[in-house]
Amino acid sequence: MGTAASPAFDAETLRRAVEGNPNTLLSLYADDAEVRVVDHNTQPSRPRVLHGRDAISAMLDDVYSRDMTHRLEECVVQGDRAAFTESCEYADGVRVLSESMLRLRDGKITEQTLIQAWDEG
Repeated sequence: MGTAASPAFDAETLRRAVEGNPNTLLSLYADDAEVRVVDHNTQPSRPRVLHGRDAISAMLDDVYSRDMTHRLEECVVQGDRAAFTESCEYADGVRVLSESMLRLRDGKITEQTLIQAWDEG
């Protein structure tokens, strides 16, 4: 007993989406989702904040249009929270590593904080 009545977040779907299907990845976000991105350019005091699926879709279109591979390293789901590590590599060998913490509602991502770092020449 004690199982939630709402749909569960599917880590395997997240893996398949991250590793090559941005449309499936977008479908994992709630319509009112918010994504905060922290990196070298958008530091913690001024993160890049995306509101809603349209803004998130534009970001995913940009990222997945690049000549790079994506790999979901680890994913942990617990209740209405999830976290995952993603590693990426551009064709020229530059690597990117990101960590995301998610808040979930009804099996969809409602909030994501994404922290990323990449090789710098």
